[in-house]
Amino acid sequence: MYAFYAQGKDTQAMKAVVGEEALTDEDRLFLQFHDRFEQEFVNQDYYENRTIFDSLDKAWDLLSLFKKEKLSKISNKTKDQYYMRSKRDFDEKRNNGEQIGQKE
Repeated sequence: MYAFYAQGKDTQAMKAVVGEEALTDEDRLFLQFHDRFEQEFVNQDYYENRTIFDSLDKAWDLLSLFKKEKLSKISNKTKDQYYMRSKRDFDEKRNNGEQIGQKE
């Protein structure tokens, strides 16, 4: 996750120089990951009682933004177990027109 966040930081700096129009779709994906990582994963509300399992679910939701092949630092066994479930939930929400990554 940190590698994707760092790439998002680099992309954010590049955006400041070249402008958003010059970014590729992959660059935009890194920016989206960066923003959602900070908003949803790092910034836990003071009164939010998040368990480790909730944090792991949030992590898989964020990682599901990327294709499975991009998650090269995660074992195939772990990806097979968790990636598809999170990706399926994400796609279902997106297909139903729900706001992805918004706090309720």
